[in-house]
Amino acid sequence: MLPLKKAIQFFSAFTIFLVLHYSAYCWGFYAHQKINYFAVFLLPPEMLVLYKPNISFLSEHAIDPDKRRYAVPDEGARHYIDIDQYGKHPYDNLPQKWNDAVDKFGVDTLKLHGIVPWHIQTMLYRLTDAFKVKNFSLIMRYSAEIGHYIADAHVPLHASSNHNGQFTNQKGIHGFWESRVPELLAEKEFNFFIGKANYIKIPSDFIWMRVFESAKAADTVLLYERDLTLQFADDKKYAFEKRNGKTIRQYSAAFTIAYNKKLNGMVERRMRDSIYAIASFWYTAWVNAGQPDLKGLINQKFSNTDNQEFKTLNEQWSLGNKMIGREEQ
Repeated sequence: MLPLKKAIQFFSAFTIFLVLHYSAYCWGFYAHQKINYFAVFLLPPEMLVLYKPNISFLSEHAIDPDKRRYAVPDEGARHYIDIDQYGKHPYDNLPQKWNDAVDKFGVDTLKLHGIVPWHIQTMLYRLTDAFKVKNFSLIMRYSAEIGHYIADAHVPLHASSNHNGQFTNQKGIHGFWESRVPELLAEKEFNFFIGKANYIKIPSDFIWMRVFESAKAADTVLLYERDLTLQFADDKKYAFEKRNGKTIRQYSAAFTIAYNKKLNGMVERRMRDSIYAIASFWYTAWVNAGQPDLKGLINQKFSNTDNQEFKTLNEQWSLGNKMIGREEQ
């Protein structure tokens, strides 16, 4: 056992490492919550009867996997895949089946470069089993969390080893694309009413195709930001804004609007694609479970154990944020 002081120092250092290493691998909290929220409205009435009354939970807990990265070392790898490390499209060097990929590269290498397409399939199996036994808590939790991973798979820089522009002197572009753009423009300009969820016959093919789309778009995300930067003086590209009681340096509204226009609505399209994919994965899990009647779960609540787990997760996340805040001071 480590002495208490040493243990605290280790935990602090490890938390800092996790945050610095994984902080780029997520849509902003705002976008994740919006994506899960709107996915509910694509479901058939047989599922809406359960999902609609719990839409706040599904939205709020869409960010649980990001909060968990403060405490679970393996969490970060579930949010991305540096697919460019395996060659070029169509990435024939990378087996799409997990066991085949493990045989070829080993688990450590796969986790090093990210495992999001495989983890989504694992979450689909878990959600399907939860439907089969009509476990209210697991249905809600797995639904919220698979939504997070699916949305992450739709972010172009989640499929690139240059995930935050660190190799091209564009640090910060990750949060710019997936947080700043939707937070500034989604409410005013984006359309999230899409239609209906569909059954996905081969989920593995579906999610790999979405990852390939993300990888294909990664170069455009980087190139357009670099090109646009040449047109903006530094004091026009950035602005200082108040957030959570602090003044932060942020991409300016003018630069953000110009970037979104240059991308021709890419961020909105990928959010829409995420919404459709999430609802369709929820629907597919339900169908594969035999389309159980969910009306009997409507009045069920989370247990004290569930609520304690949510509380603990929030405490770990808050502690991690405070540690980072102290490091930055």
